Amino acid sequence: MSDDELFELMAELEIRGSTLASCSPANEDFVKIVLVESAIERRFPGQMLKPYKAWQLRLMHRDCA
Repeated sequence: MSDDELFELMAELEIRGSTLASCSPANEDFVKIVLVESAIERRFPGQMLKPYKAWQLRLMHRDCA
């Protein structure tokens, strides 16, 4: 999975997660969010979600141009 594909998945899960009634480990979307966050952090050690946030900014700037 490319970085872009990973970030696209995270963006989709964020949208779906914003409608979650609770952040329960029993919720499938919550579990996926945790897994994707972990994958991003493994791919970019010590940067947490900064690469994802930078990707979001690049998309916004590209869309506004």
